[in-house]
Amino acid sequence: MKDILLVEDDPEIAKLLQLHYKEPHYRLTHTDSGKEGLEKALTGKFDLIILDLTLPDMDGMEVCKGIRDHNVPTAILMLTSKSEEIDKVIALELGADDYVTKPFGLRELMARSKALIRRAELVPQPTVEPAKEIMIKDLAIDLNLRKASLKGTRLDLTHKEFDLLVILASNAGKSFTRQELLEEVWGYTFSGYEHTVTAHVNRLRIKIEPDLNQPEYLLTSWGIGYRFIG
Repeated sequence: MKDILLVEDDPEIAKLLQLHYKEPHYRLTHTDSGKEGLEKALTGKFDLIILDLTLPDMDGMEVCKGIRDHNVPTAILMLTSKSEEIDKVIALELGADDYVTKPFGLRELMARSKALIRRAELVPQPTVEPAKEIMIKDLAIDLNLRKASLKGTRLDLTHKEFDLLVILASNAGKSFTRQELLEEVWGYTFSGYEHTVTAHVNRLRIKIEPDLNQPEYLLTSWGIGYRFIG
């Protein structure tokens, strides 16, 4: 049985999903509060979190960021009624694994839910090991604690920004296409969303580069994509 947390304030949608995510395959926990949803996500153990973007007490983006800031790896499927592209990009940047735009087809939602749960099952469970750190010039990346610092000052990175930094820094000198980075960071392809990588790179550069006009760490491989200094 898969445990699902639904954070949704629309009673009709909540009722519909409660009818379909039910035993013997699913156990669904529902709350219409963003604050309560965040608390449950941090204290409970779920296989999937279905999170509405617009909540009455706490924005879904804040809930998503709060979950990832506490390094909770549970897959997050964002529900949004907004059509603006920027909202979808920000949701992915803050750590959402996928999103569905309202009104949505129930079959599509179920298929995406199953795909996220399946993917999580394929990820090997972490084992306790000595601290592992990547050091490049003044940049230090602690893989165990999931933190990075520049000249001793901790960087305020989102979940996906950190993942992108690790992929690039772990393969210093290797050029990645935007599509490859999209697959590496999110685990599967979001067709047509290569610009999400560009947005990540730009935000990451603002945080790690002393001079944006002459990047020292995250370099552009013209005609290919990006690479970290080798």
